[in-house]
Amino acid sequence: MTRPLSEQELIRRENLQKMIDLGINPYPNETYPISHYSNEIHEGFAEDNEKYSAVCLAGRLMSRRIMGKASFAEIQDTHGRIQIYVNRDEICPGEDKTLYNQVFKKLLDLGDYIGIKGHAFLTQTGTLSIHVTELKVLSKSVKPLPVVKTDAEGNTYDAVSDPEFKYRQRYVDLTVNPEVRQTFVQRSAMINAMREFMTQKGYLEVETPVLQPLYGGAAARPFKTHHNTLDTQFYLRIANELYLKRLIVGGYDGVFEFAKDFRNEGMSRFHNPEFTMMELYVAYKDYEWMMDFTEEMLEFVAMKVHGTTDIQVGDNVISFKRPWKRFSMYGAIEHFTGVDVSEMDEDTMRKAAEDMGVHIDKTMARGKIIDEIFGEKCEHQLIQPTFITDYPVEMSPLAKKHRDKPGLVERFEAICNAKEICNAFSELNDPLDQRQRFEHQLELGKRGDEEAMQLDEDYLRALEYGMPPTAGIGIGIDRLAMIMTNQPSIQDVLLFPQMKPEGE
Repeated sequence: MTRPLSEQELIRRENLQKMIDLGINPYPNETYPISHYSNEIHEGFAEDNEKYSAVCLAGRLMSRRIMGKASFAEIQDTHGRIQIYVNRDEICPGEDKTLYNQVFKKLLDLGDYIGIKGHAFLTQTGTLSIHVTELKVLSKSVKPLPVVKTDAEGNTYDAVSDPEFKYRQRYVDLTVNPEVRQTFVQRSAMINAMREFMTQKGYLEVETPVLQPLYGGAAARPFKTHHNTLDTQFYLRIANELYLKRLIVGGYDGVFEFAKDFRNEGMSRFHNPEFTMMELYVAYKDYEWMMDFTEEMLEFVAMKVHGTTDIQVGDNVISFKRPWKRFSMYGAIEHFTGVDVSEMDEDTMRKAAEDMGVHIDKTMARGKIIDEIFGEKCEHQLIQPTFITDYPVEMSPLAKKHRDKPGLVERFEAICNAKEICNAFSELNDPLDQRQRFEHQLELGKRGDEEAMQLDEDYLRALEYGMPPTAGIGIGIDRLAMIMTNQPSIQDVLLFPQMKPEGE
């Protein structure tokens, strides 16, 4: 069913047809020879040189003031805005003044893409402008952009202020609110800095399957799909851990991957069903080494993105400067609640959780109860980057048992701005122990734990061939980007977050 057009859309389509009737192609198929961008002219212009005596720019028409045979307008390119001065006799040197009188004054609409050639100058009021000598229509916009309004206090209002609109129509958000682009520029810089840091260390970037016959490497519910040719059920990966560790078995000393993972779970300002994870595995290392590595890398990233290790995040200044604070899991719970749970069995811990006001359901075993207590009572108090170490073995089926502390594993999570940003282990490389852990996960699944892991026979076979001592880490790129770009919601650092179908 064709949607009804608004009055403005109808007018724009009429203008489109009038252009065509005048012999102007509103969608030319040619390369336009851009020579400069608005920001470099703003930054480099000086009246006493000829550096910008011949420039060629392109962008959206964002404002226009018609003044007889001469007009001022503003175009927006990928780096900002710049004023342009358009004189009828300059762009129409002959007898035919159609390009100015009909096209520029009447048929061009705000949002249209145009290309201009000319030279930079200062107006009598001192405004840097481009004196246009040639103008070309590059693309006609047949749908108007939202109107931006500013009140007496300087507050800006427009349709794109509505999260439902901006996340669903990000292309409009990026146009009307160009400062949003900087968030994604910084996100890209963050990823590039991480890639640079790990590549300089000699680690290899790889790719592993997104479609997996068995899901594993994390505790989460998967998305299911069906492969028609193989007539087999597959899963969108919840993690790439088990495949990367297969590569350590195969002889690589260090591998990493920026992976799209998928978890069929709730959505919030900290959770999106599709998210980006960076996982790194390094042979002959342990979790203590990985903590030092993580501090060093994220300090490097902060400097690359911001030029400082101190980053404003909401009302807090978060410092990524080394060293970071460290708590054991049990130590953190005792520190923030005053309760020592380290020697409690499942029943006693269940009672302690209830006394703390932490909701526990019957499917939760001891490890899950500890996780709930920590999440409810400790996590929100950890603003500065902090390592939480030495988790109970029940919580960590892929981590190596602690060398000195029975019942614990060598694992850490980094918590920052009250949320986990990474998870790391001394990786379990004993195939017999790993099989027992997987079998325990199967029992948890029978108790109703929908996030329990599956038993992966091929991964166990890989371990049986022998995997060297290995340290591994997974870093949540989206959550880290929230911190590095000072954004309150994960949807603000995803260009196209998942949403309900439009209209529901």
